[in-house]
Amino acid sequence: MNPLIVVLMAQALYTASDLLARHFMGTYGFTVNNFLSPWFLVYFTLRTIAMSGTLYALTAFGLGKNVALFGATSIVLGSVLGYLLLGEVLTATQYAGIMLAVAAFVVLAFR
Repeated sequence: MNPLIVVLMAQALYTASDLLARHFMGTYGFTVNNFLSPWFLVYFTLRTIAMSGTLYALTAFGLGKNVALFGATSIVLGSVLGYLLLGEVLTATQYAGIMLAVAAFVVLAFR
């Protein structure tokens, strides 16, 4: 299986669970009842599946390149979803920084 696909799928699951947690923790707070809610089971399941994908990628394709791929996909997915779903707008300098960080991770991953 292509390592890029595994990394993208795992990171997408991590990011989806992060959005879920941000919503419910932001709405209901950091309480015991929140951890006993059905959403937390979904959150935990998503993260467990993502972790399995991460472990598979790390054992099948090596550590260095995969960590760089995870870093790049995390930055891109987080920035895009932050903008599209959460309305978070960054400055031009911050977007330039994101592009530089992603470029650095891509160089690490594919060289």
